[in-house]
Amino acid sequence: MAQQTDPTRRQILRAMLLAVVGVQVPAAAAAQLLRTPPQSRGPFYPTQLPLDRDNDLVTVAGRSGIAKGEITDVVGRILNERDRPIPTARVEIWQCDANGRYHHAGDRRNVPMDPNFQGYGQLVTGPDGAYRFRTIKPVPYPGRAPHIHFAISGPDFEPLITQMYVAGAPENERDFLLNGIPDAAARQRLIIPFERAPGPGGDLVARFDVVLASDGRFGRPDREYERIRARV
Repeated sequence: MAQQTDPTRRQILRAMLLAVVGVQVPAAAAAQLLRTPPQSRGPFYPTQLPLDRDNDLVTVAGRSGIAKGEITDVVGRILNERDRPIPTARVEIWQCDANGRYHHAGDRRNVPMDPNFQGYGQLVTGPDGAYRFRTIKPVPYPGRAPHIHFAISGPDFEPLITQMYVAGAPENERDFLLNGIPDAAARQRLIIPFERAPGPGGDLVARFDVVLASDGRFGRPDREYERIRARV
């Protein structure tokens, strides 16, 4: 008579196998995060940082007004390709105001400057790699789609400079920098939905997770950015 398999033992072995698979699959998936594509620094990174340089760009210290434009919380995490948070990373953003003008001496166009818009902000990520900026929804700039510049730097990796774009903006189709990224999937990682937060009068929210290379390298860094950043 053939020996019967103990059903209890079979169930235990099957549970152990499922547990192993359950642990391995997420680990394999975590290794599949794709790097955030780099973009150029552009001509309007501040040559001198403003005195008020915190993560709230819609108010300026010493002024009572609020910046023009649609108030937006830009949030996310700085991660590596293995889905691990990057703590103590410096995150910088800069963008034009609601009139389409940068707070930079090099922007000499004849359009008014919003004095209540900070134009630039920075922070350092905590243990979870999270960041949050209060700013405005970007607007088009002559020849460019609406965008926010990002610079991520830290002691253990070369700086990553990139740009975040607005999903659905018609200018995206003809922006030369965005469309200079040859891979469509890589381009899409820079195009972010701006969605209304729940509740009456909710601000816009845009979530942009930035993925760094696991070895901390991106190829040739932006030397001009490094030179200016060291000076300021």
